[in-house]
Amino acid sequence: MSDAFSPAAAEMAAAGVFRIALGIEYSGAAYRGWQRQIAGVPSIQEAVEKALSEVAAAPVHLECAGRTDAGVHACGQVVHFDTRAERPLKAWVMGANANLPADISVTWAKVMPAHFHARFKAFARRYRYVIYNDPIRPAQFNRGVTWNYRPLDVALMRDAARALEGQHDFTSFRAVQCQAKTAIKTVHHLKVIEHGRFIVLDVRANAFLHHMVRNFAGALMMVGCGDRPVSWVAEALNAKDRRAGGVTAPAYGLYLIDAEYPAEFELPRRYLGPHFLSSLPEDR
Repeated sequence: MSDAFSPAAAEMAAAGVFRIALGIEYSGAAYRGWQRQIAGVPSIQEAVEKALSEVAAAPVHLECAGRTDAGVHACGQVVHFDTRAERPLKAWVMGANANLPADISVTWAKVMPAHFHARFKAFARRYRYVIYNDPIRPAQFNRGVTWNYRPLDVALMRDAARALEGQHDFTSFRAVQCQAKTAIKTVHHLKVIEHGRFIVLDVRANAFLHHMVRNFAGALMMVGCGDRPVSWVAEALNAKDRRAGGVTAPAYGLYLIDAEYPAEFELPRRYLGPHFLSSLPEDR
């Protein structure tokens, strides 16, 4: 392993096991979400575990930064697994990719200390929701964006989005089946960015509830097309009732673009996706 003499590698090697972190990107269109499902139901987790098990010559179990839903994509998913197999880091990347379908890629690998955990050590996550706003439906991105044929007023959407920033009880914007212990989360930013025919909602928070970003998107599109006034989003938030929060936007427009960890872990950083918007300005 190329960094076998790093403190992280030495710590794990002394116990006869390595903890490996990976960056993963995928199109979720053909899968029922990240999490392993019943037999015969395709999931990202199952596909990646199967590919890594071939490289390790032993079963591999993954923990991830965020369990994306059916149809949702990722550019910056982070996972980890423990293994007794000693391989060069390049082998975990290239070997996994050789065994993965074309819509999933491992982008980097790094040996981690024992106290790293892809889910519990992440202190923030970031999503982008991509709307294609044009009268004609897009043929090329039809499973990678959400199409809205009605003209959307970006200025109104930005005004409404401000009500969703900060620490709030987001009950009105969580799925009914959400299993989170509390609906109180902190949204660090919710940017509405116009980029040609694309309107991108860029949301960074300490944690997310089930369907939270998709419910944000549904509400903001209702404001953007004039179905609701700007003030309605704040009223819906304060109602703390899912029935007040409007519709849930489709899954295809949603991308997990980043998971953030303490600097001590020194995880590799790539550009923020998705690929076709990699030059997107981060500020509105």
